[in-house]
Amino acid sequence: MRYAKKSLGQNFLIDANIIKKIINLATVFDKNILEIGPGKGALTNEILKNKPKSLILIEKDALIYKELKLKFINHKNVEIYNADFLKFNIEKKLKKNTIIFGNLPYNISSQILVKIIKFKAWPPKYNSVIFMFQKEMAERIIGTYKTSKYGRLSILTNYRLNILEKFNVSSNCFFPKPKVDSSVLHFKPKEKNLPNIKNIENLEKITNIFFSNKRKMINKNIKKIFNNNKLNLIKGLNLKSRPSDLKPEKYYEITELFERM
Repeated sequence: MRYAKKSLGQNFLIDANIIKKIINLATVFDKNILEIGPGKGALTNEILKNKPKSLILIEKDALIYKELKLKFINHKNVEIYNADFLKFNIEKKLKKNTIIFGNLPYNISSQILVKIIKFKAWPPKYNSVIFMFQKEMAERIIGTYKTSKYGRLSILTNYRLNILEKFNVSSNCFFPKPKVDSSVLHFKPKEKNLPNIKNIENLEKITNIFFSNKRKMINKNIKKIFNNNKLNLIKGLNLKSRPSDLKPEKYYEITELFERM
């Protein structure tokens, strides 16, 4: 068996029951599918059994890419790219109503999620996203207000995506076996975003500034964004609050004000 590359965060999913459970979260038949980091093709094989209309694979590892090209050479509806997903122009390649699957490398999983959240065109061309994360990362993504996991990632995710389903996956389901368990999250994009933030990158910027000092009061960091005159426009804002004390809606309101400046 070919060794996984630690530098690429490779842990290959080998449990057939988990693979089927992931694929069954969506209807694959006659749908456009994108898979990020297919690895040895365990998920890919199950996707193809369900007869998708088209399948795009994006694999960074050059050797695995060559293996996949040979493995699926007779599948005319499969396109394979040897590319880094974080640098890949995914919006240009996606077909309408695509379902995105990904057993994501732990080291860049949040960056991949943020990339698909920050699509310029919204609603996006994808209608369903099914990703595997390190369990601790998944908890941060779905962390709700007033919980210890609540933070910038959950605020950003909640603005554009609904989380439909979640289940945990034991480390025993992978080769090589990782030191931690994983979680599968199923997302669907929200059709409309209210309040109406013009540029999602501004929400990312605001939350990054606030949560750069998560345990400190917001009074210093907010002054990196607004002067005292502008602060008065934010109703009910207590400058002695900590970042985790503010609801997601308050971050959306602050971002809207920032965009109007």
